[in-house]
Amino acid sequence: MQRIVNGQKSYEKIGEVLKENGAKKYMLVCSGTFFKMGLQQYFETIDIPCVYFTDFTPNPKYEEICKGVDVFKAEKCDALVAFGGGSAIDVAKCIKLFSTMPQGELYFKQELKDNDIPLLAVPTTAGTGSESTRFSVFYYGGEKQSIAPDYLLPEYAFLDATLLYTLPVYQKKCTLLDALCQAIESWWSVNSTDESKEYAKIAIQKIMANYKDYIFKNDAKACEEIMLGSNYAGRAINITATTSAHAMSYKMTTLYGIPHGHAVGIGLPYIWEYMLNNPDKCIDKRGKEYMLSTFDDIAHAFGSNDAKSAVKDYFEFLDELEIYGPKATLAELDILTDSVDVGRLKNNPCELDHDTFYNLYKNITKE
Repeated sequence: MQRIVNGQKSYEKIGEVLKENGAKKYMLVCSGTFFKMGLQQYFETIDIPCVYFTDFTPNPKYEEICKGVDVFKAEKCDALVAFGGGSAIDVAKCIKLFSTMPQGELYFKQELKDNDIPLLAVPTTAGTGSESTRFSVFYYGGEKQSIAPDYLLPEYAFLDATLLYTLPVYQKKCTLLDALCQAIESWWSVNSTDESKEYAKIAIQKIMANYKDYIFKNDAKACEEIMLGSNYAGRAINITATTSAHAMSYKMTTLYGIPHGHAVGIGLPYIWEYMLNNPDKCIDKRGKEYMLSTFDDIAHAFGSNDAKSAVKDYFEFLDELEIYGPKATLAELDILTDSVDVGRLKNNPCELDHDTFYNLYKNITKE
């Protein structure tokens, strides 16, 4: 069971938690912005030795994670603190998991086993919800890899909305879109439960009620609500996993260099519209009427009258955020279509085939 610590300067309880867990030396996984924000000042007060690891990119590569594993083992660390966005938290999860595995064979190809290394997560963006999920994403040979054993859920998550104040506006938009899409996809997923749907509903309502004050005014209360909304979205997908919008996003990120939230955000309304127009392709065992009613429920949480109106409103929402699709060549359309992770399609409530993905990408990248 994860413990969530909420509130301003909540991360200043990390030293106490590390001592409670008997840590002798911990690794702090963070991006370069951590030092620009002066956050190391608190950690210097903790009387437990600390090793910093910052040698990873926004879409972390397997080789970068391996560097972290090597440092963790060489320095004889016994605990992990992740301080940053989804990438930092994902890297820390993998370091935790891989550091007790034998070298030689690719870590993620080996049998995954739990260990007792404590992992504490402090998100500095409101988007991935990674602090409250078991998922970790990285890239190997240019292809996305994902691992998700239940025990990768961090033992502690510290939510401090003041860490969002200095985020660039575009980053706020992209991370917010990621959280919103996670919540929407989780709600319509074939794996949804009453618990996951309630988490998703809270996430969507908090995001839509506060996004303007968060993005355009940097309002303190709005930051708190968006931080919570992102966390609830993470809790939702931790139960259900994501669906087709996320499956379609990863190659757009690597091919065009756009952030993950941007990529998933521009694809979701086209998928939603397609499913609304093709209810007979429903594969959710609860049936197409259930699927259609779910779309309406999502629409109401979004602030729209019905699902059809919600798709229109979502496109207007993207216009308001000035988030648009890239232009694709015919060759790129083939690359995008062939890239989709079919594993995530099993969670989607409506069947999607190769030709459908081609046409969806064509619409997404026509701007």
